[in-house]
Amino acid sequence: MRRAIALSENSVRTGGGPFGAVIAKDGAIIAEASNSVTIDHDPTAHAEVNAIRAACARLRSFDLTGCDIYCSCEPCPMCLGAIYWAHLDTIYYANDRKAAAGIGFDDDFIYQEIDRPLAERHRPIRVLLPEEAKKAFEMWMNSTSKTEY
Repeated sequence: MRRAIALSENSVRTGGGPFGAVIAKDGAIIAEASNSVTIDHDPTAHAEVNAIRAACARLRSFDLTGCDIYCSCEPCPMCLGAIYWAHLDTIYYANDRKAAAGIGFDDDFIYQEIDRPLAERHRPIRVLLPEEAKKAFEMWMNSTSKTEY
């Protein structure tokens, strides 16, 4: 956790957001990253996502079972989703989302949006061409060479 916190502090010094993340396996760090949203011009470049990408590249796997993630702050909804998709075993964090909101990083509106019915969300969500899109799903279901995840 101290390394994640150090990464968050260094990120502020170098123009990134105040967030760091470390992924460890069997007690050894296999990946670490900080927030680079403004540096990379990428809204998905949160510390956790960057660390997951680095860990997956290092292990040459999309499955990080057996690994833990240490985050300098409670993960936002996007990062939490990525953590679950990566199958990380345990999530440790230092600052909570209320502390993050106190410095202008308020993810609560996203948590609230997820709970709203689609018709009540602040961004329009529309279904378009579902019948045409089903073909890819059928192809996936019938494929004998797919790698499930």
